[in-house]
This record gives sequence, structure tokens and C-alpha cells, in this order.
Amino acid sequence: MFRHQGKNRTFIHNLRLATLLSFVAGIVNVTGVLSIQTLTTNVTGHFAYFAEEIMKRDYAAALTFFVFTIFFLFGAFTSNFLAELISKKHPNLSHVIPISLEMIILTSVGIFGAQSALSSIEGKWIAFAMLFAMGIQNSLVTKISQSTVRTTHLTGLFTDLGIELSQLFFYKKPEENKKLKTSIYLRLSIIIFFFIGCISGGFLYNLLEIKTLFVAATFLLFALLYDYIRLQFHVIKRKTFRHKTILDK
Repeated sequence: MFRHQGKNRTFIHNLRLATLLSFVAGIVNVTGVLSIQTLTTNVTGHFAYFAEEIMKRDYAAALTFFVFTIFFLFGAFTSNFLAELISKKHPNLSHVIPISLEMIILTSVGIFGAQSALSSIEGKWIAFAMLFAMGIQNSLVTKISQSTVRTTHLTGLFTDLGIELSQLFFYKKPEENKKLKTSIYLRLSIIIFFFIGCISGGFLYNLLEIKTLFVAATFLLFALLYDYIRLQFHVIKRKTFRHKTILDK
């Protein structure tokens, strides 16, 4: 899911990555809206609010929305910086630190957010942290999938989906048609699992409130463990094959 990049990456790798992490983003998105009334998985809306506050001459509020975008940007920067740094010596582990950092942030917000009364200032810091975490996730997913998968926002996905649905009327060659349908299926999967994450996160919020982020962090942990177990399985399989080849000789 995480380790295969470039030519070694397949549709199944992208599908696993897309469904799991878009589900996580959906949970984070609805938790942010319900707990602090803030969008925490993308920054598009924050630019509109920033412009609105400038027009109202409420520069303190405008600055807050601007900082929201900066934290998302800084999350993306940090994610890729760490991935590049680690890949120099341990290419198979380049994704572990960014995902682990995202897990730590979401868990910390769940712990400390639940312990406070969520004042205006605390709410802003929670938004900063969640946007930073989503910047990490979006950057990592984009890099691994070579911009094929994005999991924290849907605007571009709906645009691409609309384009590809229209292309079904024109691309009739079997190879083109197959490639197009595969891409459509991937985008629909991301959208559907984002919605499922939002809906299930909404129900969980009624029980757990901001601790719902623990669920998102748990799914990230599952993703890391799943990837590690599959790697170990393939390592054992290769060793067994080599041993058998030596014995046959």
C-alpha cells in the first residue's frame, strides 16, 4: 500500500491506499466540524473566509484563517521532508514517520481536546493541529501514488470524475475504455469512503465527541501494521523460494 512506488505500483495498491485514508479523512473532517466548527481537511473554504474577514476589517479573524492554510502547507512540507530524509538510508520506511506523526497528532488532540472546555483559543490550536495532520496525509498520499490519489478533499475528485464520465462517450477503444473505467472506479471509491468516514464519524461523535479521532488514529495504525505484515510475508516467501531453488540444484 505504501511501499510500492513508480512502475511497481498497481491499481490495487492505490485502491487500498485511497479507501483507507479517505475514510480516515472523512472521520477527521466531521470531527473538526462538530467539535470546533472548522473545516480541517482542506483549505479552500478558509481562503473565502479570509477574504470575507478582510472586507469586514476584522484582521485578527482574517489572520486566523490565513494561519489555517499555513499549517496545512507546513504539514505537507514536513511530510515530504521527512519522507525524503528517511528514504536516503531506509527507502522502505519513508512513509512510517509521517504516518506515525499524524497518528500522534490526532491522538494528542483527542486526549487534550477532551480534557478542555474548548475555548476559542484552544479551538484554534486544535484546528491548527488537525490541518497540520491532514497536510501530512495529503502530501504523503500524493507522493506515493504520483498524484493519482488524494484523500482529504473532494473538489478535484468531482471535477476529474465529471471529465472522465464524459469521456466514456468518446473513448471506445478497449484499452482506453478499460483505463478510463479503472480511474472512475478509483475516484468513486475515494468519494464513497470519504462519505462513509463522515457519516460513521458523525455517529461516533455522539458517543466519543473529540475522542472520535482515536478511531482515525487506529485505522492509520492498522494501515501501518497491514503494510508491515504483507512485507514480512513476501520476505519469507522469497527466502523460501530461494532455499527451494538451492535444494533443487
